[in-house]
Amino acid sequence: MFRKILVAYDGSKGAEAALEKGAELCKLTGAELMVLTVYRHHSILEASLSMVRGSDESGASLDDAMRAVSREAAEHAKARAGELGVESVHAFIKGGPSARTIVSFAEEKGCDLIVVGSRGLGASEGYMLGSVSHKVTSLTSIPVLVI
Repeated sequence: MFRKILVAYDGSKGAEAALEKGAELCKLTGAELMVLTVYRHHSILEASLSMVRGSDESGASLDDAMRAVSREAAEHAKARAGELGVESVHAFIKGGPSARTIVSFAEEKGCDLIVVGSRGLGASEGYMLGSVSHKVTSLTSIPVLVI
């Protein structure tokens, strides 16, 4: 049924639920699990307007910090998937706009399914898709499971 399942992972509760469901599907189908964590690049203008300095004393930039946090999240997700019994897990990080990066990565890697978490907003919690999950579903022909 599925050969490659992509889970978009950002460390949120919704992403944890998506990871668990993706792991469950991998175990049922024997699929390979691909975990992708996406971080957003910051322009020089955005960095200059940020309350956070553009770089620290070591010269590390805001992008470097975002990349490091993303790497930690991806490594956590890979380890967690292993704990959940998935035999074949690969974790990746990419920079760019979240939804477009998720979709292009899934297409590039030949994924059969994309699993993403959803976040409710305000009084509509549980009824509205989060912006990333909504965009992913509208940008791809690959089946998307929103958790």
